[in-house]
Amino acid sequence: MSYASAAIALALLAWFYCFQPGFGREHWSAFAWLISSWNGETDYEHAWMVPILSAVMLVHAWKSIRDVPGKQDMRGLAMLAFGALLYVVSFRTLQGRIAIGALPFILTGGVWFLYGGKIARLCAFPFFFLWMMIPLPGFQQATVGLQLLATQAAHWGAGLFGVQTIVEGTNISSASGNWDTYSIAGGCSGIRSLMALIMISTAWAYLAPLAMWKKIVLACSAVPLAIVGNAFRVTSIFVLAEYVNPAFASKTWHDWSGLLFFFPMTLVLLTLLHGVLAGEFPLLKRRRSRVMRIRQTSPDQPSDPFSES
Repeated sequence: MSYASAAIALALLAWFYCFQPGFGREHWSAFAWLISSWNGETDYEHAWMVPILSAVMLVHAWKSIRDVPGKQDMRGLAMLAFGALLYVVSFRTLQGRIAIGALPFILTGGVWFLYGGKIARLCAFPFFFLWMMIPLPGFQQATVGLQLLATQAAHWGAGLFGVQTIVEGTNISSASGNWDTYSIAGGCSGIRSLMALIMISTAWAYLAPLAMWKKIVLACSAVPLAIVGNAFRVTSIFVLAEYVNPAFASKTWHDWSGLLFFFPMTLVLLTLLHGVLAGEFPLLKRRRSRVMRIRQTSPDQPSDPFSES
């Protein structure tokens, strides 16, 4: 009976979120509005990965979920009703963000009602992780501060490599006149990379077998890592412009450095931080296990002369 109820509930949910119009200027459905908001203006072009990561988390949690006996719990109706109320408010106010924000409450409350609180707790984080696919209003205001930070960091970093620069606001020019003035625009502020890295580090922290405080540290590390990684990326542009080719640095390397330089570096730093928090370095774990096997297969020590024959 619970499977049939779940199928009916999912069908109703799909109708309201996929086919019921009323959000945005074009009166899209809630999901259509959400997909349209994943664009360069909101810096949420990475958000399509959020449902995929949420599904991976649910698969990861399935090992624990299948061992818990499901039992209907009426208390889940309270959370389900709260989510439904949020959807009604979103429909009346034409606010797609509120509608998507209500979805985790509806999903968690429905699982709680059909299968019990223990299973709902195991599903809660993957469901509420879906909030990361909602563009935050006004978040782009942080771009200005990040632009100034990236400019100063690149000016200082370039100086370490012997590249003398002149800073005027968010503009950097060569003191030697070897290349034209570069402007640290909004796209170079790191805001887009920051949001993507927060998504990755949060999912990583959830899946990592660490204590709760270590998971929080790993998830929050995305902010300093993104700032440092973006500073290195922008610095590399000026270094290449000074010593290699200004046209290559401002065009080809500028467009590809995020994929080829920023994300590999930040993921390596996340791996190292994970290793520190776990008390070991994952890349050396296999080597250590080999040493242990060698020790276990070493010749037996001389027998005890006082042992019984």
